[in-house]
Amino acid sequence: MKRFIGEPIQPEFTEQPSLLKKPGSPARFRWRGETFAVTQVLSEWHEYSRHGRAALNMTPAHAQAAFERGSRGAGRDYFTLRTDGGRVFTLYYDRAPKSVSDSLGEWIVLEEDLAPEENSSGENPIIK
Repeated sequence: MKRFIGEPIQPEFTEQPSLLKKPGSPARFRWRGETFAVTQVLSEWHEYSRHGRAALNMTPAHAQAAFERGSRGAGRDYFTLRTDGGRVFTLYYDRAPKSVSDSLGEWIVLEEDLAPEENSSGENPIIK
């Protein structure tokens, strides 16, 4: 069972991401005053589709390329992560700028899995 959250978080990275709009999974994140260390990336996926008028202002070839690798301010990067306390969260990085003066996107904790299945192998499976 999953619990919807939809609240902003503050990510922390071991190293500064080389691409600000494709930062990868955080090593830790702060939410509601608590820090959660990421111990395992369970899955990762990307959604770079454009919506509304933004979907209409590109040629089909450019729209396909943008869908596959993203374009400025469009799309989200999702990560399902296990934390050091065993809790499982799905986070996403929304690549849309927050404002004209703040061109970076925003990190959101989407949901918590209240009954996570344990990965019996102990490996770090990443689904792309």
